[in-house]
Amino acid sequence: MKDVISDATPIKYDKGTLDDKTLLSLYKAMLKPRMIEEKMLILLRQGKISKWFSGIGQEAISVGVTSSLSKDEYILPMHRNLGVFTTREIPLYRLFSQWQGKANGFTKGRDRSFHFGTQEYKIVGMISHLGPQLGVADGIALAHKLKQENNVCAVFTGEGATSEGDFHEALNVAAVWDLPVIFCVENNGYGLSTPTLEQFKCENIADKGIGYGIESHIIDGNNILEVYTKVSELAEDLRANPRPVLLEFKTFRMRGHEEASGTKYVPKELMDAWAVKDPISNYYEFLKDEGILNIDINEEIRIQIKAEIEAHLQKAFDEEAILADESVELNDVYQKFDFKEIKSNELNKNIRLVDAISEGLKQSMEQHDNLVIMGQDVAEYGGVFKITDGFVEAFGKDRVRNTPICESIIVSTAMGLSIKKMKAVVEMQFADFVSSGFNPIVNYLAKVHYRWNENADVVIRMPCGAGVQAGPFHSQTNEAWFTKIPGLKVVYPAFPADAKGLLTTAINDPNPVLFFEHKALYRSVYGDVPENYYTIPLGKAAKLREGSKISVITYGAGVHWAMETLDNHPDISVDLLDLRTLQPLDTVSIYQSVQKTGKAIILQEDTLFGGVANDIAAMIMDNCFEYLDAPVKRVGSLETPVPFTKALEDQFLPKKRFEDELLKLLAY
Repeated sequence: MKDVISDATPIKYDKGTLDDKTLLSLYKAMLKPRMIEEKMLILLRQGKISKWFSGIGQEAISVGVTSSLSKDEYILPMHRNLGVFTTREIPLYRLFSQWQGKANGFTKGRDRSFHFGTQEYKIVGMISHLGPQLGVADGIALAHKLKQENNVCAVFTGEGATSEGDFHEALNVAAVWDLPVIFCVENNGYGLSTPTLEQFKCENIADKGIGYGIESHIIDGNNILEVYTKVSELAEDLRANPRPVLLEFKTFRMRGHEEASGTKYVPKELMDAWAVKDPISNYYEFLKDEGILNIDINEEIRIQIKAEIEAHLQKAFDEEAILADESVELNDVYQKFDFKEIKSNELNKNIRLVDAISEGLKQSMEQHDNLVIMGQDVAEYGGVFKITDGFVEAFGKDRVRNTPICESIIVSTAMGLSIKKMKAVVEMQFADFVSSGFNPIVNYLAKVHYRWNENADVVIRMPCGAGVQAGPFHSQTNEAWFTKIPGLKVVYPAFPADAKGLLTTAINDPNPVLFFEHKALYRSVYGDVPENYYTIPLGKAAKLREGSKISVITYGAGVHWAMETLDNHPDISVDLLDLRTLQPLDTVSIYQSVQKTGKAIILQEDTLFGGVANDIAAMIMDNCFEYLDAPVKRVGSLETPVPFTKALEDQFLPKKRFEDELLKLLAY
């Protein structure tokens, strides 16, 4: 692989048909973020800001790309792309307030630097995990296609992140679906301190597009005119002929990864060579030679920018610091959801759990013409459990989309659809496979509303559970992975009517919902299900039996195990609660039941340590201790992976142990 620079000569410009006004505006647009950065470095040394990620030397890319797009087209920048924000003309005091953690920023002091988005300026900021934003761009571009908006979307990443799986997944999905995404890779030579020679073997990052059938180009990232003209040309073409393009911008990071890093790991001769190619000083000389700029005009421009910076800085400094308010913080974790109850009618039919889920999903597709279903084999094949069988004929392949095997980027794509005010249901073929999409769920979907007031209108369907001899990789019930993550909702129905009504509500809810569906119940559990479209509120447990001696608290398959056990002991007076929703949890019903009976046993299919039962038990101890006549009992599966053969699986599951522990607790 060649070095990141082939020569140390100044940049050569070709203005083509660009007029003088455009040429000068590009200079001003680059100079502003450079001057802001120079001021920020002073403030950093003075301790007035806490951290800074410098983009000095890379301004031409941010400014050139942003200037090439219309203001209603989304850009997804990284923390070195200050020029994106300034070119979109975000008031500087809001940026300064963001960096100081004040209320006029975009995250209410909850996140730093450029980790934010703003619908007003069509900017979607990064998270520290880098890769998911590439999938979010896919989702935004997919929404553009579905809405026939003829817009493009540009997303930034660095050369280091091109080694992440999300990069490859995002390119593949964009290629397969012909999504109008401009993937902008800033190859600045180093991922923190690791040079490109130690990051990838191919000669150019642009070469990585070949395997995905993606058009790719190498652009001099320090040449503002090359960036602007090439991206403008491509953006215009992509609006008419949607497809992804991979752009590798050759550039260099003249300062450390962040200021504390320094640049001692960079050879001096490399720094000197790139200093000769500074995008602003070179362009300044070009404009002077063209008679467009001179010392006096340049000084006047600098004075104006400096005055703007100082005035907006003072406004940000004068702003009061944020005062911690617990209620404000808690209320911003989820977007407010105004649940609308739609009552069921009296026309019922006796159907299986799997049919009820399919019916709820189909009726939701009819209710919401902006709802898209995505997942492996969900289209013509109908999904491995046939829940979406016939959906392509009813709703078309635009809305019922087979995906490549890439859980992570499909979750991120769903997030992108939500940013464009669409809804998404993602089917994990098996709940076990969600581990491949874990990062965007817990770090993007869950946190996005708290961070910058954006919602993730995404439901992730999770076929789960043992009892069907599917072994360790197709049998987990992994709800506890998600119940502890603020910002997620978790639903786990046990009956067909509940499954349908809770699914329709989950789809209506603008927050991310993990919807667990037990595979062993799919075709074994029948129930009377209303034929019409109806909703059931999340966070409300169902009391299945009324009693006075003991409270049995469970969900999912545990409900059916408990009912079978209790049927064998009709003399036991039991309050049986089916939680139905694990987050939010119906603590009121739990406490009322335990306060009445004085004894509680919690049954879950998940292995016991770290499971939901532990938290429920602790909450009962905290809130109902004086009512208890015995210790709270928890029952779960063995502390092993889920085994394959029936004898081992039966031993693993807690059904028999539940009966033993129930009788012991009654006799306590």
